[in-house]
Amino acid sequence: MNVELRARPAVDDAELSGLHARAFRGTPQVQPWAQRLARHSLTWVGAFDGGRMVGFANVAWDGGVHAFLLDVVVEPERQGEGIGAAVVAEAARLSGAAGCEWLHVDFVPEHAAFYLDRCGFTRTDAGVVELTG
Repeated sequence: MNVELRARPAVDDAELSGLHARAFRGTPQVQPWAQRLARHSLTWVGAFDGGRMVGFANVAWDGGVHAFLLDVVVEPERQGEGIGAAVVAEAARLSGAAGCEWLHVDFVPEHAAFYLDRCGFTRTDAGVVELTG
């Protein structure tokens, strides 16, 4: 893995939106990432190869001891290099340094091995309700 991890880097909305669209096979629509991060996040981590963002993780929080890992993404052609695990580990480190005691993450079944085996999360019971259906 030949990347530089940066805590709370300046985010280009178009660049991060494009990264998400490529990784999740979506249609690129520019989202207001910088505004959302500044308003709702404890921290975020970018992985950069030169000046290009190739990985990202966001941490929202409750203002207390609980942090929530969101938006973990790695450039598709760079997946499998350890970039995702590195941004998650740095996000966890920064969350702990900020006084958080718990880092939560939700994931779809196909990502269980990544979060449980590679990143050290443990499975817990949780619930979710769809608000748009």
